[in-house]
Amino acid sequence: MIVQINSKEIPFGLDANKLCCNPYPSHKEGCPNYNKKDGCPPNLPHLNDILDFKKKIYLIYTEFDVGKHAERMKILHKGWSERQAYCCLYWQPKARKMQRAEEEKCKKEKGIDFILNSPEAYGVNVNLLMKKIGVRLEWPPRKVTRLISLGGMKI
Repeated sequence: MIVQINSKEIPFGLDANKLCCNPYPSHKEGCPNYNKKDGCPPNLPHLNDILDFKKKIYLIYTEFDVGKHAERMKILHKGWSERQAYCCLYWQPKARKMQRAEEEKCKKEKGIDFILNSPEAYGVNVNLLMKKIGVRLEWPPRKVTRLISLGGMKI
């Protein structure tokens, strides 16, 4: 899906990228890439320093049926746990391929030159942004997961 959004409606600030520090299974300190990997917070420019807010901005997202995928994994791998069946290592490549295709479609159809693949790393509260367009995100996703990007013109 490609949805034009008003730049004034994008909820962002430095607090959103602190989600990366939240603990999750096998990572009690949060994401191991935080403050280490290029493209990860906190050493990134502010959103309005890289995306031209005076031009059209698009929310680009795709939906992946992670529940159906997990059920298929459980059938294929009888001994797998719930956690193994939902493991992102097995569904993300396909979901990312779908997202890249939607991003390219947006570039071509809307004439934009910049895609921000991880808006949350730049402080965008993706959960609030999606709510503004009427889409609720599941945490953790058990039915549908969504990959989300922002597109527009680079400053």
